[in-house]
Amino acid sequence: MNDPFATFKDRQREMWASFGPTATFTTQAAAHLVRFAGISRGEAVLDVGTGTGPVAITAARTGARVSGMDLTPALIEQAIENAALAGVDVAWQEGDAEHLPYPDASFDVVVSQFGHMFAPRPELAVAEMRRVLKPSGRIAFATWPPNLLVGQIFGFIARNMPPPPPGVSPPHLWGDDTVVVERLAGKFGEPTFERGAFSVPALSLPHYRAFMERSVGPMQRLVEGLAGDPERLATMRGEFEAIVAPYYDGNLVRQEYLLTRAAAR
Repeated sequence: MNDPFATFKDRQREMWASFGPTATFTTQAAAHLVRFAGISRGEAVLDVGTGTGPVAITAARTGARVSGMDLTPALIEQAIENAALAGVDVAWQEGDAEHLPYPDASFDVVVSQFGHMFAPRPELAVAEMRRVLKPSGRIAFATWPPNLLVGQIFGFIARNMPPPPPGVSPPHLWGDDTVVVERLAGKFGEPTFERGAFSVPALSLPHYRAFMERSVGPMQRLVEGLAGDPERLATMRGEFEAIVAPYYDGNLVRQEYLLTRAAAR
């Protein structure tokens, strides 16, 4: 059966290939997520949307048996290099959060850091993560609240880009704890939430914007789409910097995230 979202996912696969430099700044959040998930030696762990592997590698350093999966092969290549530098073994695999390439009840813990939230159909991602969990397993993930900086950036991009196909859920909704409770209901117990933050260094607001335009796929696409309209591009850049300004202080851009943990039912 043909997947009606296949073209959308092909674009995502290509769009996120440049994410490596940005992923470097999520390493602090990765350590926070691994602690929050309670990952321990010997547990079987799956990192969904592993990217360049910050969470998978951090979990492997605790002695867990880790698998890392991502839609984008270019990011997995970087994850392999990062794992080699860290001296840990991780089973890397290309795959789709809506169709996880693993047997039922394979893992003690399923984690995701800013990854599974890009699956277009949350109900499929939740069902798949629950399917591959053991009956006693748990899920833990990091997402971006819609009212804070990165969630606002998602909204900004959505306002300035062509709409996605019908049925695609905005990723920042995964940062709304009320929505998370609704999405996990029936397959997981009552979730526990925790907040965290990390900062990205920048010499100025334009410096941060230029970094985002080089390393965050949706921002790249937005700039490319406005290349023929310099006046609109300048306006867009000004709007972006105005969104970031309240979070910029002391050469740092503060980015706050939401952690969620829940036990399988």
